Amino acid sequence: MPTRQDSDSFGFIVGDISRLIRAEMERRIAAAGLSVTPGEGRTLLNIARIGTVRQNVLAERMGVEAMTLSGYVDRLEQRCLVSRAVDPADRRAKLVSLTSEAEGVVEELRALGDSLRADLSRTMRSDEWDALMSNLRRIREDLAGMKCKAPAVVETGE
Repeated sequence: MPTRQDSDSFGFIVGDISRLIRAEMERRIAAAGLSVTPGEGRTLLNIARIGTVRQNVLAERMGVEAMTLSGYVDRLEQRCLVSRAVDPADRRAKLVSLTSEAEGVVEELRALGDSLRADLSRTMRSDEWDALMSNLRRIREDLAGMKCKAPAVVETGE
């Protein structure tokens, strides 16, 4: 009989928080009546965060398939919120960047994110929130560093 997995393990908690935050942001974006879908909003915020970026790198950073991102970028480009250009380092690749028309939408999206963070942190003292954020950043850095290293071999003694 299989053992039951602890639903309060680190991985499950982080996964649940990520899913719940995404769902709440989607609800807030829809309620605000913004001119973008939640996926398009995430695309704009990610470009605003990292700057002009290759489309394939953006898809990876967002954790979506290249075709999904392509649909978001197509629609955002049609509304003049992003532009695409050929990457001079690789003519097969496209660089995506925000246009000046995106500034207002990005600010509205940021305000929704700020509101969500305020709601989430209201039951914590500011030093507790700061410690949580510091620890999460450290975990993110550690995980990013692991991507570059070969996996450790575990000795089984056999």
